[in-house]
Amino acid sequence: MPAETVSVTGWGRTAPTTARLIRPRTYEEAVTAVRDSGARGSIPRGLGRAYGDAAQNAGGAVLDMTGLDQIHAIDVAGGSVLCDAGVSLHHLMEALLPLGWFVPVTPGTRYVTVGGAIGADIHGKNHHVSGSFSRHVVSLELLTADGTVRTVRPGTDLFDATAGGMGLTGVILTATVRLQPVATTLMSVDTERATDLDDLMARLTATDHRYRYSVAWIDLLARGTATGRAVLTRGDHAPLAALPARARSAPLSFRPARLPAAPAYVPEGLLTRRTVGLFNELWYRRAPRARRGELQRLSAFFHPLDGVPHWNRVYGRGGFVQYQFVVGHGREETLRRIVGRIARRRCPSFLAVLKRFGDADPGWLSFPVPGWTLALDIPANLPGLGAFLDELDAEVAAAGGRVYLAKDSRLRPDLLTAMYPRLDDFRALRAELDPRGVFVSDLARRLTL
Repeated sequence: MPAETVSVTGWGRTAPTTARLIRPRTYEEAVTAVRDSGARGSIPRGLGRAYGDAAQNAGGAVLDMTGLDQIHAIDVAGGSVLCDAGVSLHHLMEALLPLGWFVPVTPGTRYVTVGGAIGADIHGKNHHVSGSFSRHVVSLELLTADGTVRTVRPGTDLFDATAGGMGLTGVILTATVRLQPVATTLMSVDTERATDLDDLMARLTATDHRYRYSVAWIDLLARGTATGRAVLTRGDHAPLAALPARARSAPLSFRPARLPAAPAYVPEGLLTRRTVGLFNELWYRRAPRARRGELQRLSAFFHPLDGVPHWNRVYGRGGFVQYQFVVGHGREETLRRIVGRIARRRCPSFLAVLKRFGDADPGWLSFPVPGWTLALDIPANLPGLGAFLDELDAEVAAAGGRVYLAKDSRLRPDLLTAMYPRLDDFRALRAELDPRGVFVSDLARRLTL
């Protein structure tokens, strides 16, 4: 099985490290790759959309699982799919939507693999209704450090360690996933403006239960009485009766548009406080004060950035940090304080979203807990960024919150135990399951996972 030495980075394009990249094309090759892991071990990798160093392994092996990408069976009547872990959500949507089914949870990109969706226990705009991705997994096949392939089901310690376990319990080979029925590939969307953070939280609290999907873009450069102003977007899959007559002949058509890719080289300094401030002002002002029932393409509602390949290049060679945290209900003052600090710090973020999480998921390292989650992007070369985010980490931890490991690239390990109470259980299971440390990543080394 050929291997090449490559520089590997996350989607944020920070802290690249060098590893041997191996691409298994059969389950047997995956077993061989794991058994032949050297002293620096190996880590599975999908389409590289984890923002930080979760799918990097300096000096070791990285197993590119996208060569295992077959859909084996679709239960059209029961609503489930059995597929390889290397299948992307995009590929699933192409296969499932014409049959009237949709993936149960999708993040802001459909270019993630099923294995990555389980390993990061991804969430979407519907967490308050549907939970995270792993809640919909019926079973999975896991290749463990001893070369054994195990069938793993919900309700077991191994499943709960694997869901959100960032690939550190083994290599997911296949998964069976329950699906969401849909009648069309259009969304019925309500959009409204919120004047500040308190207005936004009040709207979400009062009416979120009416919507399957809900998200707010938030202006983190706005200050004063406008601090936390936002555009709130919510909706559900449109029924057939909501479509205009011309669209009813092909209600399940799925043809996402794509724009030209971002250039390979982007001048430094493109995303400044001034340019991002201008973008944010225009984005907020152009949004309707209140609009109901607008029909939008599924891809535009869920994955607008997928229309621009390699959009992460717009941050320049320095890359960017994606920072996401959650604090529980009753900790709104912490959220207000952090939003105010970011606004006063003038962090140039134009991709900032606020959502409400529902019930916690069973994964020991799963990110969501009931409460408020804020995600924002920040150019990595912003002066003093590391120290500033360290202060936010401490504030989040003190409030009983946590940061999202799938997006993290710089958290200190001393805060991890406070953020993830089942961390010791995870470490103990890892020690029992993988005593030689076959599965390891830059993230695992940095956080002593």
